[in-house]
Amino acid sequence: MFQDEAGFGRISKPKYCWCTKDVRAEVPCHHIREYKYAYGAVEPQTGENFFLVMPYCDTNNMNVFLKNLSKEYKEDIILLVCDGAIWHKSKTLKIPQNIKTTHIPPYTPEMNPIEQIWKQIRQMGFKNEVFRTLNEVVDRLCDTINLLTKDMVKSITRREWIESIF
Repeated sequence: MFQDEAGFGRISKPKYCWCTKDVRAEVPCHHIREYKYAYGAVEPQTGENFFLVMPYCDTNNMNVFLKNLSKEYKEDIILLVCDGAIWHKSKTLKIPQNIKTTHIPPYTPEMNPIEQIWKQIRQMGFKNEVFRTLNEVVDRLCDTINLLTKDMVKSITRREWIESIF
């Protein structure tokens, strides 16, 4: 499985949109620095996926994610491919028995297919939206994650090089 985290918050980024001819589109936006973080893991060959929304990106929250991932797939041995975030290599990181980790080289997000899932989630649920509260962001994030099907995850994340390695 490929793992990563992504921040979702109240800073909105206007995107293109359609409107009638001779009408200038108006897209509301604001810059409020409040975030929650989606921790996720995807398996490109099967479309299996697992997500948790957490308050921060740090070792403690990574430990919670790993514990829950381990419980969800308790009958499996998971090779978890992570990026080089400091909390992925922390001395206080508690890796469950059924999870083995490896890391992609630094500054190579193109090697982590879950990056495309974050892009898809933003496209599906966050385009030209303004959220009044952080809870609204979390609700939209959870709703959008729940729309992801295994076939959609496979379609977005499958790569020939992954199939040739694993």
